[in-house]
Amino acid sequence: MSAWILAVLGIALIAGLALYALHLWRRVWARQRARQQHDQERHERLGSDLQILASCLLDGQLPLIEGAIRIKVLLDNYDSQLSQDQRCQVFHLLFEATAHVPTHADWKALEKTERRRHEKHFNELELQHKAAARSAARWLIDEGLQHPAQRA
Repeated sequence: MSAWILAVLGIALIAGLALYALHLWRRVWARQRARQQHDQERHERLGSDLQILASCLLDGQLPLIEGAIRIKVLLDNYDSQLSQDQRCQVFHLLFEATAHVPTHADWKALEKTERRRHEKHFNELELQHKAAARSAARWLIDEGLQHPAQRA
């Protein structure tokens, strides 16, 4: 008789542990779904921001160098493969060409002659790469930021 009681208790314990394991797995799956939804929303938000930046760059509402830097950084976070597309390389080039330039408070702390030297360099870069940057921004809007299945 005690063997039967132990067997029933063992089965009850196994069933209880199985239910608890199922409960834990459901929590894992819910977290995975929430994470996927968060990632999808983030991706859509970055895509929208890239659309806006590219449009502003084309409309002249955003300085070329600033726009290229912002687009490059967002592209890296949006889709690293798209960021490495040959048509987006101008954004990387402009980013790297200006990476040494101080920003924010450090920019304001620069002497006027130093700021003017950087601004002259910005103007040279803009003259040299404006057409390519505008072309890349247009491509992003028209094709690059489309759903990958639509891009192919």
